[in-house]
Amino acid sequence: MAALVAFRRLFSTTTISRAMAPLTIPLNDGKHIPWLGFGTGTALYGKDAANSVRVAIENGIIHLDGAQLYGNEDSLGEGIASSGKPRSELFVTTKLGKVPEGKTVRDTLVESLKKLRLDYVDLFLIHMPIHHEGKLKSVWKEFEELQKEGLTKSIGVSNFRIKDLEEVLEVATVVPAVNQVEYHPYVYKATKPLLDFQKKHNIVATSYGGLTPIVRHKGGPVDPILASIRERLEKETGKKVSEGQVLGLWLRKQGVPEITTSSKAERVKEYVATQALPDLTPEEVEAISEAGSKVHHRAFCTWLDN
Repeated sequence: MAALVAFRRLFSTTTISRAMAPLTIPLNDGKHIPWLGFGTGTALYGKDAANSVRVAIENGIIHLDGAQLYGNEDSLGEGIASSGKPRSELFVTTKLGKVPEGKTVRDTLVESLKKLRLDYVDLFLIHMPIHHEGKLKSVWKEFEELQKEGLTKSIGVSNFRIKDLEEVLEVATVVPAVNQVEYHPYVYKATKPLLDFQKKHNIVATSYGGLTPIVRHKGGPVDPILASIRERLEKETGKKVSEGQVLGLWLRKQGVPEITTSSKAERVKEYVATQALPDLTPEEVEAISEAGSKVHHRAFCTWLDN
């Protein structure tokens, strides 16, 4: 219980801007990241994402999360272009995959920008630390140069453990703005030390796989708590609320941006509507976290548990 209280206090100073839609969270470099992001991995991995991206933008999502490893940056770029949304109103992320022999990190980003039909990305992440073993420090210094050059506005990492962050911080002039990780109640207990470490360095955690408790591990101890909170919110708002939205609110209350995806317009509208729902109470956040701590289920990057 004491650990949960401390964890809740940890995020109590995180400021989420709600002055206008969409909600945003401040980064350590002075930029802001939209709380809700649309990802082109998982269900869209290796697939044509153009129509799904366009539908997401048309329904109010401006934060688009891609990656070189997803194999669909070209269709992400097509979706952005076909939406007609001004570039200045979008927040686009891509991530570094393995650097091919004879290429530089810069070479890969320039290629990504061509596919995306953009002059810059808002956020460039090292996707996997295990793809750059023994080279994380040099790769990070290349990232810093790319930010100076203006090819990316912010720089960060993904799937980094504490030891990976420590390695980068040894040489960093620029502290990573973000660490994107799988985060939901069933990895809460395992992830808490990492988030504690990130808080000390003002590194925002962003979540992928946040709906795992209801789409990949249904029937767990979190289920009845989500149902109870959903009922409370429906009574309070007079609107239909889903358990997926409750999981999103659990992330939002902790100041953690949510990266999610769907090919269905109605689901996208549901994600966007989450931004207007009231906060969970501290007790509700704690109840979800406590229930999640009874089970460990990591759906992605299981090597993180080794």
